[in-house]
Amino acid sequence: MLTKGQQVIRAWYKTKKWKQFQFQQEMEAAYLAGHSGLLNAPTGSGKTFALFLPFLADYINANAKDYQTQKNNGLLLLWITPLRALTNDIRKAMQAVCDDLGLPWTIGTRTGDTSTAERNALRKKLPEVLLTTPESLHLMLAQKEYPKTLQHLQVVVVDEWHELLGTKRGVQVELGLSRLKGLKQLPVLETENNRLKIWGISATIGNLEQAAEVLLGVDFPKENVRLIRSDIEKKISIESVIPPQIEKYSWSGHLGVKLLPQVIEIVEKSNTTLLFCNTRAHAEIWYHAILDKYPEYAGIMAMHHGSLDNDLRKWVEQALHDEMLKLVVCTSSLDLGVDFRPVDTVIQIGSPKGVARFMQRAGRSGHHPGAVSKAYFVPTHSLELMESAALKEAMLAGIYESRDPVLLAFDVLMQYLVTLAVSDGFHADEVFRQVKTAYAYADLSREEFGSLLDFIVYGGKTLSQYDEFLKVELENGLYKVNNRRVAMRHRMSMGTITSEVSLRVKWLSGGSLGTIEENFISKIKPGDNFWFAGRSLELIKVKDMTAFVKKSAVQKGIIPSWMGARMQLSTQYSMMIRKKLDEVAHGVEKDVEIKALKPLFDLQAKDSLLPQSHQFLIEELESREGHHLFFYPFEGRQVHEGMASLLAYRLALIKSATFSIAMNDYGFELLTDDFIPIKEALDADLFSQKNLLDDIQKSLNATEMAKRRFRDIAHIGGLVFTGYPGQPIKNKHLQASTSLLFDVFSEYEPDNLLLQQAYNEALAYQLEEFRLRAALQRISTQEIIIKKIKRPTPFAFPILVDRLREKMTMESLEERVAKMTVMYEKG
Repeated sequence: MLTKGQQVIRAWYKTKKWKQFQFQQEMEAAYLAGHSGLLNAPTGSGKTFALFLPFLADYINANAKDYQTQKNNGLLLLWITPLRALTNDIRKAMQAVCDDLGLPWTIGTRTGDTSTAERNALRKKLPEVLLTTPESLHLMLAQKEYPKTLQHLQVVVVDEWHELLGTKRGVQVELGLSRLKGLKQLPVLETENNRLKIWGISATIGNLEQAAEVLLGVDFPKENVRLIRSDIEKKISIESVIPPQIEKYSWSGHLGVKLLPQVIEIVEKSNTTLLFCNTRAHAEIWYHAILDKYPEYAGIMAMHHGSLDNDLRKWVEQALHDEMLKLVVCTSSLDLGVDFRPVDTVIQIGSPKGVARFMQRAGRSGHHPGAVSKAYFVPTHSLELMESAALKEAMLAGIYESRDPVLLAFDVLMQYLVTLAVSDGFHADEVFRQVKTAYAYADLSREEFGSLLDFIVYGGKTLSQYDEFLKVELENGLYKVNNRRVAMRHRMSMGTITSEVSLRVKWLSGGSLGTIEENFISKIKPGDNFWFAGRSLELIKVKDMTAFVKKSAVQKGIIPSWMGARMQLSTQYSMMIRKKLDEVAHGVEKDVEIKALKPLFDLQAKDSLLPQSHQFLIEELESREGHHLFFYPFEGRQVHEGMASLLAYRLALIKSATFSIAMNDYGFELLTDDFIPIKEALDADLFSQKNLLDDIQKSLNATEMAKRRFRDIAHIGGLVFTGYPGQPIKNKHLQASTSLLFDVFSEYEPDNLLLQQAYNEALAYQLEEFRLRAALQRISTQEIIIKKIKRPTPFAFPILVDRLREKMTMESLEERVAKMTVMYEKG
């Protein structure tokens, strides 16, 4: 028999002429039974309603006679999203349902974009439903008497959990949930009504069960956990844009914009298209290129990326909803669940580097149940067509990336402890018990926790003489921040998103365009032209961390670059690329992309070898530059960087030499002046995992890598203050401060937890040590084949170009590559 709430929700579905999907019914049953867990459903299938409507049904059940009466309910539902852009769309959808049902509720939002007036209003009275971000959740925990504010909270929903898992923002969520559960004193019995429900919403990833465990915490009773999977199969049509001529000597990045006519042909056939670029710089380049060659797109095309002003981004999102735009050039800022129903086509420029990322982007088109998502893959060099074929097969086979959870992030925990101390203070034993329930800190020892407490109160072993590090005071067992200045600075510095210091870009006449990194602005001077936000701008002056600009009629100008923009090729994606290469080596040509690449593969086989899965190819080349060795693990640039340095070190032990290193996602090059004894090195077990960590430490400047990681760790941990709004501290000063702290800890406190974390992160994230080890293990089981080549092969050529790229401008690089191509083709 249906409850009152279920009856109301069923009636609402009927008025909309919608039908509940099977997974939505399962979600409703699990929620009303008091369970928590993870909902997995494809983009555009109604995930938001699947969770929000059972929550409303539960409320109606508890208030069957007067659910439409205004009450002082307090905050009942906290909905956490990774992107501020998502909150507006979700809020509108939720508000529409409440209005339809006669619920006198206002759906609220609390993000970094929320005005001061709105924040003050929220402090006085919270709505029944609040949409927020991980950072804003912690800001709530930094408010006085926050337990009273949250005392009626019934459920927390974490949207797009797959985007937060594996990041420090995800750890923030884990810690926030550990505190919220602690406030509720989570009982084990499911018959209890006051138990906090926790639900995550996730796209498909390779480790859904683990994702649920990380979200709920290690203490959550397993019998109360449900994993709800949608049985809706999202239909995605993927088509590659095949270049009219396949270049046998392709190189990274140059081909994409040359395919602009084919791209515009696709756009013309569609109502609305999202054109995804992997970086903000590429988005600016493509927008500029389209406007330059197709000026008629002015007014019906827009750009959307994270550095643009919030008002501009909101306008673009609304214009998409209102079907005012034909084309939006965007980045990952539009990856996640914003519902743009007018969008019927997605174009991906270049390799998405991951299967799940491409599926997420493809799902932006046809964003409603039953619709087919139409996506096009535009290669930026010929070999990327092989990636397109691999992508299709991976999606067909349901092979998706896992998101490995972050463990023992001491910097995030240190920030969290100060956050609790800023509000009402905390008792160590109670918080330690709560923190241990978070997956990230299940292995945290009492000694490590004590070291962090000692640091925030006394400055640890080395900084006790400096008042700025003594933030928390201990009074009768209560850890509390009593200094208002410390509290204010902490609230302004909270969060785990670290980036270069940015300057706001403003018109001289008023109005903001967005932000640009200080590093870029420092390289240009007043009077210089640059392209930003799709406009040609002239820099007038830089004042108070603001770059003032005016419109420029000059059509040539440099495009800003942003730090940390490069994405890494995922393990699953690289595995599928190797599988495709093995098919090619065995003469299998079932994909249109592989057939198109036949001239390139034929040349590779003629001049060298197309390696099969049991083979590992090394190419040897003598040139005027010296002696080249090319290796092809097909494991991604980051792994290749570590492997190249490791092999260079081991080769130098056999014969003293200095190596130049270049790499791309497919392989890497070692270049030196003299002959390299590669066969002797192979006999000496060049790819051995023996003494791997020690050899990595010696082959790379591990200290410098750790120092770079420490900059972000020090920022998150609160060791450095980044400045007040509009008055950020300059990047060079921040770097000097963190470098000094790193050196002090290294010399006087080598067991410092943040210092150890920096070295661990350098290995895990910068070098991907686990993946490097797995690659060495795979190579050691393969037949290693050395081929002496007379000219660079199609596999080697793009690596050579990547080395030249660092020394030459784009124009001179194109000229040099053109000459090299002609020479080798005659060869």
